[in-house]
Amino acid sequence: MSGTSLDGVDVALLVTDGDEIAEFGASKTYPYAESDRALLRCATLDAVSLADRNARPGALAQAEALVTRRHAEAVEAFLRDFGIGAADIDLVGFHGQTVFHDPARALTVQLGAGQDLADRLSIATVWDFRANDVAAGGQGAPLAPVFHRALAAKAGLAGPVVFLNLGGVANITYVGPGGDLVAFDTGPANSLLDDWTRARLGQPFDAGGRLAARGSPSAEATERLLSHAYFSRPPPKSLDRNAFADADLSGLSDADGAATLVRFTALAVAAARRHLPAAPTAWYVSGGGRMNDELVRVIRETLDGAEVQSLEMLGFDGDATEAQAFAFLAVRSIDGKPLSYPMTTGVPRPLSGGRLSQPGKQSLT
Repeated sequence: MSGTSLDGVDVALLVTDGDEIAEFGASKTYPYAESDRALLRCATLDAVSLADRNARPGALAQAEALVTRRHAEAVEAFLRDFGIGAADIDLVGFHGQTVFHDPARALTVQLGAGQDLADRLSIATVWDFRANDVAAGGQGAPLAPVFHRALAAKAGLAGPVVFLNLGGVANITYVGPGGDLVAFDTGPANSLLDDWTRARLGQPFDAGGRLAARGSPSAEATERLLSHAYFSRPPPKSLDRNAFADADLSGLSDADGAATLVRFTALAVAAARRHLPAAPTAWYVSGGGRMNDELVRVIRETLDGAEVQSLEMLGFDGDATEAQAFAFLAVRSIDGKPLSYPMTTGVPRPLSGGRLSQPGKQSLT
């Protein structure tokens, strides 16, 4: 899995039948080089004008080759690092790198050539997870909720609970007592903060939220950001990484701008509660944003002191969750089981998805 924060490739091993989690294996992140991130940012800009999700103009072709190669290298390194043979792996779930997502245009673009990856690794690979959902009128995201339900079962949680993922975009999965699901993107998370810190300080992210902690949020800017039409729409709904890229924080200091973005993210998470069937007993946080102490503190504050814990409190790895989810979804895909549901992406009925590539049909270039 490579998320919209552009950190790198997360690799995780999972033993599952696509319904229950039998065993968690090793996991590790293989970071992108800064030059990789620069190319992917260029590809994201070039993707804005796409009308055909298979077209690769501008930097997109080069970026797709890079994404495929980096994922292959990450899996190969993972197998070496943990002494695992490729023959011991039944299936690879390959999400690819999202560079554009606009369900209103029935368009979602994840870079990565699944057949090339399968050929290089000599392992069957499931990829292109989102296209079927979008083609059926769904949002194409989030897709992790059915995995979150399996996590809740594994942890013995009776519900209702919420899994909050703080990646480039923030999204939630509500798991009810009967396993019913509600899911949607709440708003931005790391993407705006990372972009602000990079532009202002030349740093990839605000480590620990220390910059934001020194600032004071602008009430005017926060209110303006929360007036975006996205927040008045009922779920299911989803966001592109750059949906708020034109946010005007001019005139704010480095610290105040970061504090404003933290408060914006937290208030957007809190606003999601009005769409939930019942008040959650706890919120469990995954993704890189859980390492931002200031962001988690402000989220806890805006949730009126609700129990907000990192996923590690359940004995799970919050860095590996998304990668584990796409391993889980890959197994569901080959068995034709649903990946998305009316209350997670807005599809008219539970729907499977993904494409299976078997190795040996062509060579990785």
